[in-house]
Amino acid sequence: MKKIAMFLPVAAFLVAGVAYAESGEELVAKHKCTACHKVDKKTIGPAFQDIAAKHAGDAAAPAQMAEHIKKGSRGVWGPAPMPPQSSVSDEDIKAMVNYVLSLKK
Repeated sequence: MKKIAMFLPVAAFLVAGVAYAESGEELVAKHKCTACHKVDKKTIGPAFQDIAAKHAGDAAAPAQMAEHIKKGSRGVWGPAPMPPQSSVSDEDIKAMVNYVLSLKK
């Protein structure tokens, strides 16, 4: 009986539908950001570390970056456009932005 009692909280947690919160690193992979961005080197888009360095100390950066992800951008880092990612949730975007900004060298 004790074994069943131990698993009841876990079962209740799963039945309640409480979602596992993915990390920003997991989300940039899930949403295919890494097709154009790498952590430490420029590819089609800028390196995440370069983005973090550019925005270090800028309080407006998270909102600006979130808008660029959601709506896309052009000409910010060169001629390659950043396509809009309008299907990505605001919650996921916030986690991804926080992750990228944490990568400052």
